[in-house]
Amino acid sequence: MHEFGVDEAGKGPVLGSMFAAAVAVDPADLPDDVGDSKGIAPERRRELAATIREVGSVGVAEIPVERIDDEETDMNSLTVAAHAEAVDALADAVEGVPTDDDPLEGYVDAGDTNAVRFERRVEDAAQPPIDARAEHGADETYVVVGAASIVAKVARDAHVEALAEEYGDVGSGYPGDDTTRDFLEGYVADHEELPACARASWQTCTDVLAAQSQSSLGEFEPDGGRTVEEASDETEVRSDGSGLRRTTLDDF
Repeated sequence: MHEFGVDEAGKGPVLGSMFAAAVAVDPADLPDDVGDSKGIAPERRRELAATIREVGSVGVAEIPVERIDDEETDMNSLTVAAHAEAVDALADAVEGVPTDDDPLEGYVDAGDTNAVRFERRVEDAAQPPIDARAEHGADETYVVVGAASIVAKVARDAHVEALAEEYGDVGSGYPGDDTTRDFLEGYVADHEELPACARASWQTCTDVLAAQSQSSLGEFEPDGGRTVEEASDETEVRSDGSGLRRTTLDDF
């Protein structure tokens, strides 16, 4: 049984799901340019992902927005879950059944500042017995993790394309993307709530809702929604993001 590699894509965006992929493959069967997906053009990533699926075994896990916005969890725990669930899917795809005496062995890209803690959490969360080693930058060190990075990124790209078909141009989904920000602001202006694909617990969403709420006050109140004392000064909306219900403009 070949060693596996696991990596995730879409941890930081404000829109859409996070994906993780686990790949078990003989590194000798992989094209020479398999590596960290961020350095590979989208079209080539898709070609490589198809090849990886042909020559290896693959498992993919999706963490949707609903789980990301759950107040009972956090992104570290969800990244652990994504890696473990990808390994679970991989175990269903490989030949043979992993056992305590013959576990799945491989590498995971550490999603925690403490790599050892991350690997232990993934081992505990995975259903089949596994022996994992977590390292930071593992997608650049181990070709099997690079292969997983590519598969996960292609899954995330396809997800963003599906969002664009539903909503129009949403950009990359990352908070720093002007197109993504414009999409969120326009959607909230039109619907007075966030789109279902938005991670409402992200500060970007909080800021967009707050800005639209302030804008609405200015439209309906002669003084722009400010007191006499405030009228001569510019106001700034701030939020620390704590205790958010994160639903509509009625929250502000």
